[in-house]
Amino acid sequence: MNLWDVPSKLASMDEQRKKTNFGFKEVFDDEKPSLIRDLFGRVADRYDLMNDLMSFGLHRLWKRHFLTLIPKRPHMRLLDVAGGTGDIAFQFLTSMEDLDPSVVVYDLTPEMIQKGQEKALDHNILQGIDWVCGPAENLPFDDHSFDAYTISFGLRNVTDKAKTLSEAYRVLKPGSPFFCLEFSQIEGPLKPLYNFYAMSLIPLIGKVILDQKDAYQYLSESIATFPKADAVSAMIREAGFCHVRHEGLCSGLVAIHQGWKE
Repeated sequence: MNLWDVPSKLASMDEQRKKTNFGFKEVFDDEKPSLIRDLFGRVADRYDLMNDLMSFGLHRLWKRHFLTLIPKRPHMRLLDVAGGTGDIAFQFLTSMEDLDPSVVVYDLTPEMIQKGQEKALDHNILQGIDWVCGPAENLPFDDHSFDAYTISFGLRNVTDKAKTLSEAYRVLKPGSPFFCLEFSQIEGPLKPLYNFYAMSLIPLIGKVILDQKDAYQYLSESIATFPKADAVSAMIREAGFCHVRHEGLCSGLVAIHQGWKE
């Protein structure tokens, strides 16, 4: 190969690589996972505190309501993707203690899983829970192996949403539910006030508490660029799920999506 051809060859290869959003920025698909891992790795230690501060504690109420929607039956096996520090997993296990449940917490970021494991020890939750690290687009689990799938505030961070939803469908047993809790697009008179809070104050809180303004700038931008609830429901249907619907909370600030595998 002529050395003069190398730059043009490299440029051609870049043109063939797919791109995705990282907040308001555009990055290559193969770059985003490492960016997400780095970002959440930096905030993992005080992630729960920041959630409380940013949502004024509302995230706990949203998650509690979210979990009440999951049908309960004996010996359920839950896959909690983007399970991070274990909020959903812990509540699921304690709410079903007499039904012998189990849960796999699956997350892209090792530091988030480590924080979750430390919390599990603090709460004396030692049985019925496993921790696995990896991308949501490629789950290391057998087909038809889970009774329910949850993903809480994680779908907007994955690189390939369609592949993530397809994998969710694959690992669920027939007749089992998919549940997603995610930020949406707030509507009504509160929208300008929320936009100011999200784009200006949340990054400031991140800087003051964690010295991580850029991480929380990404958080706000990822919410702003995430599809509206109707579009997310359409993606869930395209993955094969039936009986798809969503419920908006707090004037549409967050949405709970659900679908069922036939």
